[in-house]
Amino acid sequence: MAKRIDVSDLDIYYSSFLAVQGVNVSIEPRSITALIGPSGCGKSTFLRSLNRMHEVIPGARVEGKVVIDGQDLYGAEVDPVDVRRQIGMVFQRPNPFPTMSIYDNVIAGVRLNSTRMKKSDMDDLVERSLKGANLWAEVKDRLNRPGSGLSGGQQQRLCIARAIAVEPEVLLMDEPCSALDPISTLAIEDLMTELKERFTIVIVTHNMQQAARVSTATGFFNLSGVGQPGRLVEFNPTEKIFSNPEEKATEDYISGRFG
Repeated sequence: MAKRIDVSDLDIYYSSFLAVQGVNVSIEPRSITALIGPSGCGKSTFLRSLNRMHEVIPGARVEGKVVIDGQDLYGAEVDPVDVRRQIGMVFQRPNPFPTMSIYDNVIAGVRLNSTRMKKSDMDDLVERSLKGANLWAEVKDRLNRPGSGLSGGQQQRLCIARAIAVEPEVLLMDEPCSALDPISTLAIEDLMTELKERFTIVIVTHNMQQAARVSTATGFFNLSGVGQPGRLVEFNPTEKIFSNPEEKATEDYISGRFG
């Protein structure tokens, strides 16, 4: 079940440094939301706060609320491990577990969650997840070979298969195509478009064309100067952001005047 995310008055800190300030935004279910903006303006930091990966860094913390279908992810009784199970993450560089087979990579998260499954159910899950990541046809005859033997684009799709195998409700992607060639990039973009039928997807990208091609809504982050916190300057339907943005800073960034 894809879920809606409501963020209110979110401040994100690294120790005493305020990295991102005052984010208020609602992210619709079954959609792709792109986050754009110059380097160092807090896009990835914000993304990691949505599944509590941010606080893995010593001294990192947030103030404010991230609510998914009525549950505050930062509530006192909430286990961050459960949050990360519910909200999957795909990173910039493909990171399959190098010593594991393709098969074991896909079910790594499920095993970690100590879900006991029959072998036939695991086989079904691996096939379903690899089909979901548009990778099954390419790897079905070599499931026992290492995941690290795949090409970069295939490795990234394997990481997506691993993320969706635990059946999360939200999928976060931090520049998932920046290390890939154009053909692999298009394959991942097609895949995202298919996956948004089942998941709420939030993607950080430096590729403006990519944001325009795949996303439903776009958020533009910016900062007013070095050492200043990043802010969400504008959040609108992607079509509006790219054709008629409300903020001059958004227009300047999209037209290449800075960043």
